[in-house]
Formats: sequence, C-alpha cells, structure tokens
Amino acid sequence: MSRPSRQLHLNAFLMSTGHHEASWRLPESDPFANTSVAHYQALAQLAERGKFDSIFFADSPVLFGDVGRRPAGSLEPTVLLTAIAAVTSRIGLIATASTTYNEPFNLARRFASVDHVSGGRAGWNVVTTAGPEAARNFNLADQPAHAERYERAAEFLEVAYQLWDSWQDDAAIADKASGVWALNERVVPIDHVGRHFQVRGPLNLPRSPQGHPLIVQAGSSEDGKGLAARYAEAVFTAQQTLEDAQEFYRDLKARTAALGRDPSSVKILPGIVPVIGSTVAEAERLEHQLDSLIRPEYARLQLARTLRVAPEDLPFDQQLPADLPDEDEIEGAKSRYTLIVTLARREKLTVRELIGRLGGGRGHRTFTGTPEQVADAIQHWFEAGAADGFNVMPPVLPSGLTTFVDEVIPILQARGLFRTGYTGTTLREHYGLPRPAGRLVAPQEATA
Repeated sequence: MSRPSRQLHLNAFLMSTGHHEASWRLPESDPFANTSVAHYQALAQLAERGKFDSIFFADSPVLFGDVGRRPAGSLEPTVLLTAIAAVTSRIGLIATASTTYNEPFNLARRFASVDHVSGGRAGWNVVTTAGPEAARNFNLADQPAHAERYERAAEFLEVAYQLWDSWQDDAAIADKASGVWALNERVVPIDHVGRHFQVRGPLNLPRSPQGHPLIVQAGSSEDGKGLAARYAEAVFTAQQTLEDAQEFYRDLKARTAALGRDPSSVKILPGIVPVIGSTVAEAERLEHQLDSLIRPEYARLQLARTLRVAPEDLPFDQQLPADLPDEDEIEGAKSRYTLIVTLARREKLTVRELIGRLGGGRGHRTFTGTPEQVADAIQHWFEAGAADGFNVMPPVLPSGLTTFVDEVIPILQARGLFRTGYTGTTLREHYGLPRPAGRLVAPQEATA
C-alpha cells in the first residue's frame, strides 16, 4: 500500500481524570489526580510512546464551574510543563494562557523559558477568556467586550513576537578570550507603544530553540477565526458534523490564504472524545456507565450559565426554550454557545438529553465504538477535507489514552496515516513547520 501524501497530526488534550465530567466517579479513577504531577508525567510519557505530536492543557484564571460537580482547580500549566519536560524528550508541550489577564512581557518570557527548558517543544494556546468571573479576579467589574478582547490579543501577540526576536540568534558569542559574552548591538529594545501596551524590552533571555513557540488558537467566532487566520499555526476547534467541520476547514484555510499565508501552515484539529471498547456493546456500556454518573442538577447549572438563562427556565424533560439570547448578545464564548444551541435544535434534544451529550466533551464530538471504528472515523474526516488531525480527548484517564495508544494508533500507522517514529526534535518539526527567522535588524545593519 502506498503511503498517503499527508499524515495526521494528533494532540492529546489532558484533563484530570478525563474529559467526561463523571470520570472521577469510576472505581479506577483518582479523584485528586488534577493536582498530581506524577499523574500528568505518566500521561505525557504514554502519549509520547504513542508518538503524539503534542499534549495540551486548558486553563482559566478563574475557578471553573461548581466544585461539587467534578475535580476543580488545576496546576498552572506552564509550571506543569517544566516538570513534564524533565521526563519526556520529544513530545510537544502546549499550555493555555490568556491575553486578557496577563502582560506580554511575562507571557513571552514564560513560554520562551518553557521552550528553552524543553529543548524546543513549547506551544501557546492563545485565549481571550470569556466570562465576568475572571474579570473580577483582576480588578475589573466585568469582562471587556468581545471585540476589544480580540483587538488586545492581536496587539499582545505582536508584542510577544517582537520580544522573542529582540535577541538575534547569534547574539551570545561566549568569547572567553575577549571577555565578551554577547554582542550588545544584537540585543535591542523593542520600544513598542500601542493602544493596549507600552513595552520597552528587550526580553531578558536569549532567543529560544524554536524562535517562537508554536501558536495555537481555539476560538471559532468571527473574531476568533480572524485571529487564527493571521497568527495561528494550529487550531483546536469543535464541530459535531462532517459538514460543519468541512465548512470551518474551508473557511479558515481561505482566510489564511487571503492574508498571504500558506494555508498548509495552519493545522486544523477538531476535538474527538473516543469511547472505545473491544466490541460496540462494550463501548456503549462504558458510555452508559459514565452518563449514568452525571449529576444532572450540577450539569443544568453550568448549561444555564452558558446559555445566559436561569436554571428553572431549563426543565429537564423539555427542549431548550425558543427565546434564548441571540449570539450577538453573547459576550462570552460565542462559538461554543452557538454549537450547543445548534446541536440541541437540530436533534430536538431535551435538556436531559443535551446534558448527556455535553457530558463527555462539552460540545466536542463524541464517538463510541471499536478501535477500528474510531480509526475509520478519524480517517474519514481527515480524507474528506474536514481536519488535518485531531485533538484527542479521552473520556477517562489514563485508561482511555492507553486504549487509544495501544489499539487505535497501530491501525492508523498500518494505514500509513500516522508516524511510526519521531523524525524531528521540536514541536514545529512535528507539525511540519519551519523555525521562523528573527525580525530584528541590528542598528549597524539597518544603516549599511
């Protein structure tokens, strides 16, 4: 069999005991795994054994959801990545950080540090953070408007790029004979003055192995797609149907090309929650077991917050009310709001049924079946122009990732769709992306 011209990119999205909200209630689960470094180190090593491109941690500067519902609270992900870097050697390490509730210098330094510590394996999932709760942790009465958050994010990224490039690659010469460690003219302040930021620079550490950490984006609103088309190198997204995924794929690739970027330089990875059994019946039993452990009263509270309605407006055995807010009225996670409402309306789900559908992946596609069927589903979307790979979200950890690595990955490898070994050492190399050249021009070169 001839080898396909394209190969899948796979990211392992790691979340405490798994993505299903009731996973912590299974006998096998450690309900305190969310703060266990050893737990995440073992998961990263497992994903590396499976030759995944990367692992990924979501994050929020606010306590997310009701602590009664599932394990709450998470370790700061860039700190966690440094611990994982010490026990892995090839897999990429991606963390989420907000441009709304950070400053460019701190984040540019933090991700450059992870890139140095890991030998060039760092990635940054850029988010703007929806919801008023986070704002109140940062001396604000309410969240900034949606458009303003994305405008700030664009300037934030421009400043980060300038800081990462404020050292030339050859600035540090470490000339012991002359006593010169680095050339001052090759380390230049950026003197950025913009609407949101004034940053002098330069960064206080040399340019990192990748030049720039890999930039990931996960918003699917119009503003989110605009930011992704301009800056992202990988996009985590959520679609329930092949047709929706194909439309998103075509749209984002076209936007990228319109901005003068090569569309192939942006890897689109929809989320998939694979519920896997040796037979279909076994997979369905696991899905039913997990769904039966959902606490519907907690889940309805979260759904009500997302939909901006009162919980009592969502009777369990009725469909969503007809008079929900319009997407234009939502200042939070617009794309997730639209996905949930569309799913409920299209399939005429009751609130109870919708809670079950969201319990596994919060709107990401859940697929239940055998390893062969999961591989078939992945291959179908990949070859049908809906994905460059997948953001794999095991419903239960570690067992769901173990099954995927041991039983699904070999099928994809046998079909020539996924690597059998790493060929590069950096995250950019795994994603087939070049190391960006520095944009800094030293003063004497600029005037030559």
